[in-house]
Amino acid sequence: MKTINLTVDAEGIGLAAIDVPGRPMNVLTPEFNEDLAALLQRLADDSGIRGLILTSGKPGAFVAGADIKDMVKRFDAGISAAEGAAMSQALSQLLRRLETCGKPVAVAINGLALGGGLEVSLACHYRVLSNGPKVQVGLPEVKIGLFPGGGGSQRLPRLIGVQAALMAMSEGKSFKPAEALAAGIVDEVVDDDKVVEAAKTWIKTKGDPVARWDKKDYKIPGGGSYHPAGAQIFMMGNALIRKQSYGNYPAVLNLMHSVYEGLQVPFDTAIKIESRFFCKTLATPQAKAMIRTFFMSMQAIGKGSGRPAGVPKTDVTQVAVIGAGMMGAGIAYVSALAGIKTILLDRDQAAADKGKAHCEDLLKKSVSRGKMTQDKAQGILDLITATPDYAAITGSDLVVEAVFENTDLKEQVTKQAEAPLYANGKDAPIFGTNTSTIPISLLAGASSHAENYIGIHFFSPVDKMMLVEIIRGEKTSDATVAKAIDYALKIKKTPVVVNDSRFFFANRCFIPFTAEGMIMWSEGVAPALIDNAGRMTGMPRGPLEMMDDVALDLLTKITSETAKAMGDAYQPIPGEKEVAQMVADGRLGRKNGKGFYDYPEAKGAPKTLWSGTLDMFPVTQAEASPAEVEELKKRLLYVQAVTAARCFEEGVITNPREADVGSILGWGFAPWSGGIISLMDSIGIAKFVEELDRMTKRYGDRFAPPQLLRDMAARGETFYGRFDKKAAKAA
Repeated sequence: MKTINLTVDAEGIGLAAIDVPGRPMNVLTPEFNEDLAALLQRLADDSGIRGLILTSGKPGAFVAGADIKDMVKRFDAGISAAEGAAMSQALSQLLRRLETCGKPVAVAINGLALGGGLEVSLACHYRVLSNGPKVQVGLPEVKIGLFPGGGGSQRLPRLIGVQAALMAMSEGKSFKPAEALAAGIVDEVVDDDKVVEAAKTWIKTKGDPVARWDKKDYKIPGGGSYHPAGAQIFMMGNALIRKQSYGNYPAVLNLMHSVYEGLQVPFDTAIKIESRFFCKTLATPQAKAMIRTFFMSMQAIGKGSGRPAGVPKTDVTQVAVIGAGMMGAGIAYVSALAGIKTILLDRDQAAADKGKAHCEDLLKKSVSRGKMTQDKAQGILDLITATPDYAAITGSDLVVEAVFENTDLKEQVTKQAEAPLYANGKDAPIFGTNTSTIPISLLAGASSHAENYIGIHFFSPVDKMMLVEIIRGEKTSDATVAKAIDYALKIKKTPVVVNDSRFFFANRCFIPFTAEGMIMWSEGVAPALIDNAGRMTGMPRGPLEMMDDVALDLLTKITSETAKAMGDAYQPIPGEKEVAQMVADGRLGRKNGKGFYDYPEAKGAPKTLWSGTLDMFPVTQAEASPAEVEELKKRLLYVQAVTAARCFEEGVITNPREADVGSILGWGFAPWSGGIISLMDSIGIAKFVEELDRMTKRYGDRFAPPQLLRDMAARGETFYGRFDKKAAKAA
């Protein structure tokens, strides 16, 4: 066998170590399936084997999951629905053979077991889990638009009950060892070096070869589909799913169908039902787009696929962060967390110390939650030096400027920082600005080394947001881009490379979302209706509440800076003056408890819409029909998407994979779509252009399709087909 190494001890207990060659982690490949079938045949034929232990031959990981790429390629090859269902049943039926082999099978889970890895474990009669700090088990398929298709949607409810299983699978939750034991997902948790021994002890002392759901006296924990308690769970679950997903995720609805129908029939029929719904889910545009973005593109970009070729890799060991506000302190925190010596500068010692105190608070939270020890936290904090002295920058590999969004201030800081940065006479260090809106080439004019000047745009809060937008200026060198990407990867962020333009890519596409909300407000659409429609699109917040989160005073500063830079070309947005008045009246947003919403001081109390919004623009549309709601949703999504198309036309961004990943990680663009580019491709460019033309006539030129879209529509092209043929083939 190529992927499984079997040894049998003197007591007749077999140890099958899974070790898929050429893979850093075990995945369920077709070769593994063949080997597992051969192993089961050996188990049936060899009377000398009294029991079997499954484990991993790779340290730190059991099985990461199924080979999704192979599955998608085979499905996209044009197989029929029946062939697709048969394909998805292969693993389920194989694991069913494992479960009914007639001999006790225990699994020694010695590391990560997610998706298909946990499904393999659930098919074993006894589960022992390592108590390692990085060990997790779970069924996270919903996060890539699927649901468990290897028997997981049938075994987990039978094991831990319908409600707990549906919550775990619909959220894609991962469980740490203690959580998995408490939930009943595993039977025992032991130290890593004892998992095999514990599994062997169970086989020798108990060794029950019959799954609990195959026993005559078995009852579903908490009741099944027709049990009064079980039926109530499904009724409530359906409502909760609609509330949380707004019907945007077919995988969640199909999961509910699979569990509901599967629990009414014998197990062998149940896994056929699961395969049918799994196949139906895999065929949806949402699943295909989410798999491409979250599984394929995210991995590639996370490994630095946007890095210029031929540039040697670098290791950033010292970073200077100028500006110790929330953004600067956050950047210092993630840098120190990655083991980088960090200089945190501000105008005086008190301001610098305040920034370091923010880092200390974040570390204290990690310690209190058991994520790190106090000694480790102190070691990270010791890497941060808070100072107002620019001389401390000397020796840094990188400077990240994170001062206020003001051109004059940023240029002043650049000139002040470059003297100590280049004090050693070398030109290797790079200077990054965390600007979110100001063109890099404009700011680089203040630099004596424009080739080393680059935009490194973090998103707030820095410690939680995964995206970093790397912005190349007109004179930025490939070596500088490569070094910025190396830094982003070292601090465990996902770098997306874009070209210079005011607002770059992320903010340029995001701002129209909030602007469209303001326009709707000025039209008389009720603020509650605007934000509800926004959430129904799949965005994390409605446009008005999103403005509160960002901070209204920050938005007015950006507006002022933009208007100043653009001069007569600047076109005010309806509602802009009203927001400025709100700021003047002290309504700054969530940060001071009052903006479009009022935020009560009591912890957990819900926010409420500020009644003053109704005085500024009287409501003329307080309710909406389903068709009218769909139109509001379409406006909010399409205005972002057409802006992304303009970014492609202008060369601001050139890779659809980076655009999709950037849109989801950067501003939370509807994850169900697979990203802002996948949304257009899924709709069909010709149909998208047709809708844009209609909306342009009704709402204005902000919806007007660029010539690029018209050309693509005429040729029947997609963004992935035109701009990323390699990615299109991979998907």
